[in-house]
Amino acid sequence: MTTHDVIVVGAGVTGLTTAWRLAQAGQDVLVLEARDRVGGRLRTEAHGAPGEEADFEIGGQWVSPDQDALLGILDELDLPTYPRFRDGESLYVDRAGVRHRFYDDIPVEESTSAAITQLTKTLDALAAAMDPARPWELDDADHLDSVSFRAWLEGQCDDPVAVDNVALYVGPAMLTKAAHSFSALQAVHMAASAGSFSNLVDADVILDRRVVGGLQRVPLVLAERLGDRVRLGQDVTLVEWDEDGAVVHVGAEIHAARRLVLAVPPTLVKRIRFSPELPAEHRIAREHQSFGLVIKVQAQYATPFWRADGLSGTGFAPWQPVHEVYDNTPDCEPRGTLVGFVSDLRADAVGRLSEEERRRHVLESLGAYFGEAALSPLTYVESDWQHQELTGGAYGTSFDLGGLTRWGAVLRDPLGPIEFGSSDVAGHGFQHVDGGVRVGEEIAGRIIDARQPTATPVP
Repeated sequence: MTTHDVIVVGAGVTGLTTAWRLAQAGQDVLVLEARDRVGGRLRTEAHGAPGEEADFEIGGQWVSPDQDALLGILDELDLPTYPRFRDGESLYVDRAGVRHRFYDDIPVEESTSAAITQLTKTLDALAAAMDPARPWELDDADHLDSVSFRAWLEGQCDDPVAVDNVALYVGPAMLTKAAHSFSALQAVHMAASAGSFSNLVDADVILDRRVVGGLQRVPLVLAERLGDRVRLGQDVTLVEWDEDGAVVHVGAEIHAARRLVLAVPPTLVKRIRFSPELPAEHRIAREHQSFGLVIKVQAQYATPFWRADGLSGTGFAPWQPVHEVYDNTPDCEPRGTLVGFVSDLRADAVGRLSEEERRRHVLESLGAYFGEAALSPLTYVESDWQHQELTGGAYGTSFDLGGLTRWGAVLRDPLGPIEFGSSDVAGHGFQHVDGGVRVGEEIAGRIIDARQPTATPVP
């Protein structure tokens, strides 16, 4: 049996941030990761014909200007960024499948535009009044958590096109769930965590920059600095705990620690057996969270042909299988790449198709934006996190109706020596890498404050 100050389960951004801050403070920390890699929901893969491969970010990839925690660690780790290409007109495909070009506001009827503006103002006001770390304390939180976001939107507005467009930004685009399946309070929380609903719908804010080499560079560099403190292929099956510490079982190996950090999504805590069992409230709270479903699709072409047509590569289509699309061409790459997303109920339908049918269906949807040139990419890549046992969906977890006010606070509560955390329980940066960094630093801070270091801090 090995003995440590702290054991961290999970080598995603939250777990590695926690471990790095603890190591810097002189704590003896061990990180156990079930996968054969670090990064969790961040991953970069090479795809393409032999000798012509290119890197594709399979998971999270963008950095926003308000994500101070993520920007801080990028600076600390000396990881440069570059801006997303956005020059030119954007595209909007309407319900009839007609393509429209635009620069600023989506081209809809004047009355619909006014309705979208009013809904945005209402959501901005609610988001401004909310502490994203404690959304259940918002005035009228119980009511907002009892009604679905779609029902709430329909109660505020009688313009169905406006409702569909606003619902897109929180449902398919962020929580990756149909707007009838999560509460209005959950939607306001998503907006508050991004600073405002206006920020959430502004692609130039929420999708501002990318990291050179991919966002997975953050966990990769952290793991490199932690060295042999990080162990891969370590699937924790049993935790024995009391007020004095925890004993962790990985196959025939046993590790003990004064503190234990479970840096995994709430839905994956149940993969571990606990002795004694977790209190019912902790278990039930996590049973009422679920991942959304999204298939991230990327198509690479010989050139970014849309730019020659004066297009930015950005497009929105609430009624298309690919509901949003962006220019995803890496900096200084001559080939052009588009990235799109198939979400919620559409992901269900597309996921039932054969690989060939799914590819054709997705490329036809890209063709609705960019024409025939989009139908024949050099390389086509899908990332479907829902079929990975150690993830189960994307981008993060959220509650069903009524769950946020009933159990939201429980997810943040330590239990004896056990801390729980991931981007799924963040306030600011909820569901984003920024939130994972914030939660990791918060957990490390509590542990450091509770006890002085017992080893030599790492530089």
